[in-house]
Amino acid sequence: MSIGHACGSGRPARAAVVILVLLATAGGGAAALAGTDKAATQPAAADGDRAAGVADALDAFHAAATAADEEKYFGLFAPDGVFLGTAAEERWTVEEFRAFVHPYFSQGKGWTYTPRPGRRHIGLSPDASVAWFDEVLDNAKYGECRGTGALRRIDGRWRIVQYNLMIPIPNEVAPKVVEMIRTAAGGP
Repeated sequence: MSIGHACGSGRPARAAVVILVLLATAGGGAAALAGTDKAATQPAAADGDRAAGVADALDAFHAAATAADEEKYFGLFAPDGVFLGTAAEERWTVEEFRAFVHPYFSQGKGWTYTPRPGRRHIGLSPDASVAWFDEVLDNAKYGECRGTGALRRIDGRWRIVQYNLMIPIPNEVAPKVVEMIRTAAGGP
């Protein structure tokens, strides 16, 4: 397993969409997810500091991955956090993901996913205790990627409850990619 395989069954992506829709609906942001109200994807002015805190947590997450800083990286997850990688079977609890990552980080080998300026959207629940996001990322090996997920305020800090890393597939090439995935999986 690696964090850079093409997505297979779509189950993790569907689960992320369901979670985001539930969170957005609870926070009144369903229109933002549907793309009908562009302003709804931006936090209200009163929530600006809290949204900035979410952005800071995500930036710290990416910086820790680049630096292979295991303590900082995993310190940004909630205890019950989950990381969904790009392959269908990549659903890890924090403990499982740390076991996978440790051999790389312990050798100073991290990975760099750079958030694209202006391509991160953050929503907040009415009480600003839960946040959800989507962001476009650039990676030297995998090109354009997308991260989505949710954070929760725990003891005054934003902690990642779920991070879903995916490689968007243009519709024009999706049938070929699906066929490649089926062939690799030995399926029909």
